Amino acid sequence: MSMLSTVAVVGAGPYGLSVAAHLAEAGVEVRVFGDAMQTWREGMPRGMFLKSEGFASSLSDPGHTYTLKHFCAERGIPYADVGWPVPVEVFAAYGDAFARRFVPGRDRRSVARVARAGGGFRVELADGDAVTVGRVVLATGIGAFARVPEELEGLPRSVLTHSSHHADYAAFAGQAVAVIGAGASALDAAAALRRAGASATLVSRRAEVRFYEAGRPRRAIDAVLSPLTPLGPGWKKWLCCEAPQLFHALPERLRLNIVRRYLGPSPARFVRDTIEGHVPYWLNSRVLGGAVAADGRVALSVDTDGVGRRTLAVDHVVAATGYKVDVARLGFLDPALAAAVRTVDLSPALSRDFESSVPGLYFVGTPSAYSFGPMFRFACGADYAARRLTRHVLAGGRSAARAPARTGAPALRARPSGG
Repeated sequence: MSMLSTVAVVGAGPYGLSVAAHLAEAGVEVRVFGDAMQTWREGMPRGMFLKSEGFASSLSDPGHTYTLKHFCAERGIPYADVGWPVPVEVFAAYGDAFARRFVPGRDRRSVARVARAGGGFRVELADGDAVTVGRVVLATGIGAFARVPEELEGLPRSVLTHSSHHADYAAFAGQAVAVIGAGASALDAAAALRRAGASATLVSRRAEVRFYEAGRPRRAIDAVLSPLTPLGPGWKKWLCCEAPQLFHALPERLRLNIVRRYLGPSPARFVRDTIEGHVPYWLNSRVLGGAVAADGRVALSVDTDGVGRRTLAVDHVVAATGYKVDVARLGFLDPALAAAVRTVDLSPALSRDFESSVPGLYFVGTPSAYSFGPMFRFACGADYAARRLTRHVLAGGRSAARAPARTGAPALRARPSGG
């Protein structure tokens, strides 16, 4: 095959590995770049549990032969479809095993630049090597989109980090740490800090901390009243999971509102016992700014409803303030290429086949959520994305509804049989 018939997949997390497995099985020449499950190993706190249930935490191979359930049975790890908290370490190990089985020729080197070249794309690697391919699938996860509030931007990075920068919190043992936020990332960070022997304080604008309470016992009638889905129980969630094309057809403003408001970043119930009664909450509180005191500690100015302005003195601040997708923040994209991608609220506007306004350039995972729904913020969306995108590539890239344009690694060919 020529280089222009090759597909490059940038990123080797759940979406990148799933897409690569499907393309390879279909006979498409694929080059995969990135360290398998890097975000899950380096950007998630050790000891945390996934919010998703076991049955909703699998990567996708064409035959559905290697789910998380299969992996756990293979390794003798206790497992249940519902009610079993999935340790992040188990999920990362499962992804590594999936990569070895279905994507053995992946290239662990990082991508430094992607630019258009002739009728395809030039993918340059960090060590100076480069390949030319016909299509590029961006499956880079959310790391590049970490958001830090403006009020904290003045603090030096020695005392301010984003939660995505940490897997091991042992370095904070004996320190006082402010965690900004009250979503899943914030509670997981606070729990990890407590396990590491640090003293954490949670600061949030929210009036309460709402835990995601899926996994409760279900009655037989619940299958009709509130069907169980990868996103949890309920008919609205069922529609989000079963009808991504219907979601894609909704008016743009409605799609954005649904993704912004639906399934917010609630912490998983598994972390509740570690947090409550042990980590103080400063709720209804807004951080006004911070400064480094003479003793090297951080003095955060916090305005709390009904209390007024007060100071929280800590050794470090962890901003667990989520992510904001912005195509321009993908630093490896050539500026001219990034500018050519039509966006909606800074996220890529995608065709029904995950293709951007630049023919041959695809986005999967969280950047596709505004186009296809909240399921694509989670690993459970990888199966649909991989199948839909593979069909489009096999059809020669002819998209029925392409988004309008804006004013040396080894190749994988067929799925290996070994583990």
